[in-house]
Amino acid sequence: MLYKKPESDKKNYGTSDLLVVSHLRWNFVFQRPQHLMSRFANRRRVFFLEEPIFEHIDKPELRTTSCPSGVKILVPHLPFEYSPDSLEIFQAQALEEFMTAEEIEDYTLWYYTPMALPFTRHLQPKHIIYDCMDELSLFKGAPRALIDNEAELMVKADLIFTGGHTLYEAKKHLHDNIHPFPSSIDASHFGKARQKLADPIDQRNIQGLRVGFFGVIDERMDLQLLEGAARLRPEWQWIMLGPIVKIDPAHLPKRDNIHYLGNKQYKELPDYIAGWDVAMMPFARNESTRFISPTKTPEYLAAGRPVISTSIRDVINPYAVEKLVRIADTPRDFVLAAEGALQDRLDPEWLKRVDRFLQGKSWDETWARMASLEVKLDRAETKANFASWGGMAQPAAARL
Repeated sequence: MLYKKPESDKKNYGTSDLLVVSHLRWNFVFQRPQHLMSRFANRRRVFFLEEPIFEHIDKPELRTTSCPSGVKILVPHLPFEYSPDSLEIFQAQALEEFMTAEEIEDYTLWYYTPMALPFTRHLQPKHIIYDCMDELSLFKGAPRALIDNEAELMVKADLIFTGGHTLYEAKKHLHDNIHPFPSSIDASHFGKARQKLADPIDQRNIQGLRVGFFGVIDERMDLQLLEGAARLRPEWQWIMLGPIVKIDPAHLPKRDNIHYLGNKQYKELPDYIAGWDVAMMPFARNESTRFISPTKTPEYLAAGRPVISTSIRDVINPYAVEKLVRIADTPRDFVLAAEGALQDRLDPEWLKRVDRFLQGKSWDETWARMASLEVKLDRAETKANFASWGGMAQPAAARL
């Protein structure tokens, strides 16, 4: 047995289970999957399967942990020499044994990555949901098979969500049950930054006007823009929070007024933002940012910080259209936008507009709308079965 269910884990749940396959790690950056699955876990069992970790071990194993929200995290740990074919076989076998041990029979299969298809294609879930957060095929290092796998997943899925309106417009013709769900917020969490909070130790000694960013620092960053803006305003302090991924740290701009403070826990973010004067999103305008809908946009605003951003489509509309965010793409325009944003912060009408706009855009609301769409799948299936059996409802046929 690759996995054996502990006796103490047995519980009586009254709703179907949720099996999630993801390219994102639960403990990496707290974002959309964590917000949604933590809420689902309040009402059903949620199992979150991550991509494998390769290390110096003798044999493969599926390790499981439980987080405080109740989500159970599954991580395959494999020897370095494992071949791609062996990897798929192990993932399929380990997942089947885990599902048998946990008695996962009535479940929805929720995809964040089409690359999980090869080892989940044989499963027979009640429903398939694809939450398409980003256009992953445009990211640096994306596998060639991703496009083919997504095309197959778009056919198999019963329900599809997109991470923003631009991505929805690009894919809406591919499915008849697809819905845009742009970034939401935990307003009470980020709203703490509107209070006077103690400056974190590593930010405390950074004196001067602060322009800050939090998020993954990767190929989506316009590093030339950051360096140029920092050069134009050497008396300002440019703060970058987050892990550095898929780019060489040696290529990051190095100036005395640019500070890379590393990755921070979600719970720490309001403490840092409270010490900023302006929040920024210096995204590059390239293929990897073509369809993004940055979650940090409403989070910055909920924190009461004026925002400057490059011309990302899902930031322009609706945030710039509503005069909540300033847009600039060159170093000179970026610092001018920051100066204008400083004036926004002094304008009480700006903050009132922010709060009016953010009403009803909570993760609770997003989760509830997604859950209701899944319930509609159940109702439609029940209705179809009722009709096909001459008025006598029967269990749905297994998915082929």
